[in-house]
Amino acid sequence: MTKASAYVKEIQAKIHEKDQHQPEFLQAIDEFLPTIVPFLEEHPEYIESNILALLTEPERFIQFRVPWQDDQGNWQVNRGYRIQFNSAMGPYKGGLRFHPSVNLSILKFLAFEQIFKNSLTGLPIGGGKGGSDFDPKGKSDAEVMRFCQSFMTELSKHIGPDLDVPAGDIGVGGREIGYLFGAYKRLKQYDAGILTGKPLDFWGSKNRTEATGYGAVYFVKHLLTDLGETFEGKKAIVSGSGNVAIYAIEKLQELGAIPVTCSDSSGFIYDKDGIDLALLKEIKEVKRERLTAYAKERPSAEYHEGASVWDFDTPAELAFPCATQNEIDLSQAKRAKANGVRVVSEGANMPSSLEAAEYFIEEGIFYCPGKAANAGGVAVSALEMSQNSQRLQWEKAEVDAKLDDIMKSIYEACRDTAETFDQKNNFMLGANVAGFEKVAKAMFAQGLV
Repeated sequence: MTKASAYVKEIQAKIHEKDQHQPEFLQAIDEFLPTIVPFLEEHPEYIESNILALLTEPERFIQFRVPWQDDQGNWQVNRGYRIQFNSAMGPYKGGLRFHPSVNLSILKFLAFEQIFKNSLTGLPIGGGKGGSDFDPKGKSDAEVMRFCQSFMTELSKHIGPDLDVPAGDIGVGGREIGYLFGAYKRLKQYDAGILTGKPLDFWGSKNRTEATGYGAVYFVKHLLTDLGETFEGKKAIVSGSGNVAIYAIEKLQELGAIPVTCSDSSGFIYDKDGIDLALLKEIKEVKRERLTAYAKERPSAEYHEGASVWDFDTPAELAFPCATQNEIDLSQAKRAKANGVRVVSEGANMPSSLEAAEYFIEEGIFYCPGKAANAGGVAVSALEMSQNSQRLQWEKAEVDAKLDDIMKSIYEACRDTAETFDQKNNFMLGANVAGFEKVAKAMFAQGLV
């Protein structure tokens, strides 16, 4: 065993002992640390400085009570969180998630991934994440507003345009960002750069809503270009039906692919003629209904209640998991390969289990990990920060072109880094090492504070 391998195993063991009740965070650690061993072998100074002990510990963890009143006048309470994990590259940047599943483990894994995702963009942003176990589903607009105002009453003490700039995530869209922004403005002052993902009317960025889904497709576009191929005529399996999935489907169709599935927490749609994007947007963005409504309107669609799209057999070359963490296990990864999947591009964060991800790599499937493939969302969030600082709003085409360029740069960094360590097409190693190298250099130069 090399010195680097022994060091990584020692750090892993300590984290497993300290954080044994945080399975998602431990999964992120176990996916990341072994892949950077080759880099550490060439840079023993990082072992000697014990940088991984610092890097795997959040700089700051904030938990707070969020009391709010429902429409019946009853008082409710939820937990609010903000994890400010690493600021070596710039102010903390990462979304807020409102979902019943939110807990410390999930937010720590998301914030840890965010460090390297943000590093890969080449933009000056550090890693953070936050949210609450509040569920916006089934709540009135007034209830969501009162919750957001209470949440921001506490969060406003810990964020700022040069300190920590939250964005949206699952359960936090334009409506929630608007309420949060209004609450911050009333408590502090008007500052357009305090939140990203804002509505366009008050200095949001054009193409921000589309950015994560578009970016996951652009990453694959540059991979296919390397292979001398295009999207034309290729079938795609897509999970999810939120912003990421919808706009991945939109960009896939624009580039000639045929996405045939989408899903929500109740089941999934298989549409043999290809997803009707206009209908999907109407169901999910306007009416906020379940996918059963899509099936009723679309004769070519099959609705599979309570099932996972990854348990369905249909030939496809491309897979875009855009729903949530750990939606693909090892058996489902094997099914994807049997169905002909050659490329997996993660629109969600850590949607493949570690066993599934390793299987994809071992089988020669092009596995594009979330920290690289879905970095388009935070990249355009950082561009929104730039626009806010300039008091300008760029046109959609300009933002889209910058997004495509950033995704090309991320793809090339993953490809080239993997090849440097004789791991051609191992984009997991490429993304982890390329992201880690920048952060480690910055931490080292700043005195490991």
